[in-house]
Amino acid sequence: MSEQNFQFDTLKVRGGYNPKDHNYSVAVPIYQTASFELGGTERFERLRSFQEAGYFYTRLGNPTTSVLEERIAALDGAAAALAVSSGMAAITLTLFSVAEGGGRILTTEQLYGGTIDGFRKLYPKFGIKIDKVDDPNDPEAFRKAIKEDTKAIFIESISNPNTIVSDIEAIAKIAHEHNIPLIVDNTFATPYLLNPIKFGADIVIYSATKAISGHGNTIAGLVLESGKFDWGNGKYPQFDEKNYFLRNSQGVERSFLEAAPHAPFITKLRFHYLAYFGSVLSPFDAYLVLLGLETLSERIQKQVSNTEKIIQYLESTEHVAWINHPSAKSSPYKDLVKKYLPKGAGSNLTFGFKGSEEQLVKFLNSVKLFSYQANIGDARSLIIDPPKVTHGELNFEERKIADIPPETVRLSIGLEDANDLIADLRQAFAVAF
Repeated sequence: MSEQNFQFDTLKVRGGYNPKDHNYSVAVPIYQTASFELGGTERFERLRSFQEAGYFYTRLGNPTTSVLEERIAALDGAAAALAVSSGMAAITLTLFSVAEGGGRILTTEQLYGGTIDGFRKLYPKFGIKIDKVDDPNDPEAFRKAIKEDTKAIFIESISNPNTIVSDIEAIAKIAHEHNIPLIVDNTFATPYLLNPIKFGADIVIYSATKAISGHGNTIAGLVLESGKFDWGNGKYPQFDEKNYFLRNSQGVERSFLEAAPHAPFITKLRFHYLAYFGSVLSPFDAYLVLLGLETLSERIQKQVSNTEKIIQYLESTEHVAWINHPSAKSSPYKDLVKKYLPKGAGSNLTFGFKGSEEQLVKFLNSVKLFSYQANIGDARSLIIDPPKVTHGELNFEERKIADIPPETVRLSIGLEDANDLIADLRQAFAVAF
C-alpha cells in the first residue's frame, strides 16, 4: 500500500497492510509471540542475510509492529520507520546512535522538560555534549553554533509547551551545508498537520503516546528516516563499520550502508540500539496505536477547531495575561503557519494565569471536564501547570530560560463540545476569583 499513490486518509487506514498476507483478517492481527519458527537452517540464512523478509524474534521485529512502521512511513514519506516503547526511547536511541562514540547535539531550550533534563543529566555521562542556541526563532543562530564535532541538530516542530513553530526548511538547509542531519520531534503536529521530511528533515520522531494514538491508553514511540541523508559522508564511521551479523550469503561482512543502503539509520537502530537496549513496543501496544491512527485526521480536525474557539474565549478573558499558540492574535508565527501548518497548528496551548498562586491552585482544582494530567493529544481535554509537572525537573533559572514562568497553564484540547469546555473554564475562573 505504501508504494501506491494513495492520499493520506487512505494510507492511515490501509497503509502497510494486505489482508492476504494475514489469513485475510480485516483487522491487523496481534502477533502475541516472543519468537517465530525459522523453517530450517537455510531459511534462517536467507533471513539473516536480508535475502528474505521475515521474523525470528519480536525484540527485533513483529508483524503487528511492522504494519505500524510501514503505515507511519507511508504517511510521512519516509524510507523506513522503527517503533519503540516510548517517545523518550525514540529520542534517546536516535541521538545515541547519531552521536555514537561522542560528539555534540545542537538544540534549543524550547523542548519538553524530560528531554531537557535528560540532555543535562544523562547524555554528558555517555560522551555526548549538548549545545543550545540562544534564539530558536533565528535560523542563523544554528549556523553560528555548529562546531566541528556537532553530529546533528534536534528541534521540535511545534515546541512543548509554548508552541514555538520552527523554520524547518531554513534549519535543514544549514544542517546540510555542514553535512549533519536535522532531527525533528513532530509529536505536537502529527503527520496530518505537518510532514517535516518534505521540508528537509532527515529523521522524524514521535511520541505516539500522544495524538497519533490519541486515546491515552498506551505508551509508544516512532523514529522515521527520510532515506536522503548521506551517512557515508565521513562524519559517521559507525555506519561504515563491517559487521559479522550483516554478512551476505557468501559470508562477506558488510556495513549498514552496504546491507541496507535505502535506510541504514533505521536498520542500525533496529539491530544495535533496539536489540541491545531492548526498548521494544509490544504487539498489543502497536495494535492500539494502529487503532488510534485510523481516526487521526478526524480527531485532529475537531481538536484544532475546538482549540481555535477556546483561544477566542481566552483572549476575551480578563484573568488571562497572555496566550501561546500560533492561532492566537499575538502570535509571531503567522507566516510560518501558512507555510508549514495550513491545516492548523495543533491542539495544545499555554496561557498565563493572571492571579495569585493560591487562585491558580483553586482554578486547577475547580475544572470538571478538563482532566489534570501530564499527557497531551488525548481525545479528552487535559490541563496541567508545566512549571510544577511537565517541566518540574527544571529549576527556576532553567524554567526562566525556557520561558516557562510560574503562571503558565497548558491545555490539550480534546473532542468534547467546545461550548462545554469554555463553560468549564469560565466556572473555574469564577471559583478562583
